Amino acid sequence: MRCPRCGTEEDKVVDSRSVRDGRAVRRRRECLHCGERFTTYEALETQPVLVIKRSGERVAYHRSKVTVGVTKACEKRPVALEEIEMIVDGVEHKLAGSGRREVPTEEIGLAVLEQLRRVDEVAYVRFASVYRSFQSVDEFFALLNDLREKQEDEG
Repeated sequence: MRCPRCGTEEDKVVDSRSVRDGRAVRRRRECLHCGERFTTYEALETQPVLVIKRSGERVAYHRSKVTVGVTKACEKRPVALEEIEMIVDGVEHKLAGSGRREVPTEEIGLAVLEQLRRVDEVAYVRFASVYRSFQSVDEFFALLNDLREKQEDEG
């Protein structure tokens, strides 16, 4: 692994631990040349997943796109970065568990909503309003009423 500071490939592993529910390993490394410490992640290589967009176009799945969407929904909310990572991990786990190589965007969006509802209701509503492309205030209120009914059922 190249040092991000000096580019040398000689380093030592200072600490290793399992992350993402055992699906990856986080390693703290120290460059033997300049002493810089940096973190790397090692994960099992999986088959690429194609996302089927609403237009029918097929594009490669990118974790970063889901992470950006969830992060925007959680902006200025008391949601830690670790929770956002766990949400994205949960979505990816669900995708991997389906065993399919092509997944519609709707399925990814619903998986995100399912995870977000458990973490932060405001972030859930924010994500839903973008994901579902509300055309009227009535659609927005219908979502809020649905959320309230689920709260009452669970409480």
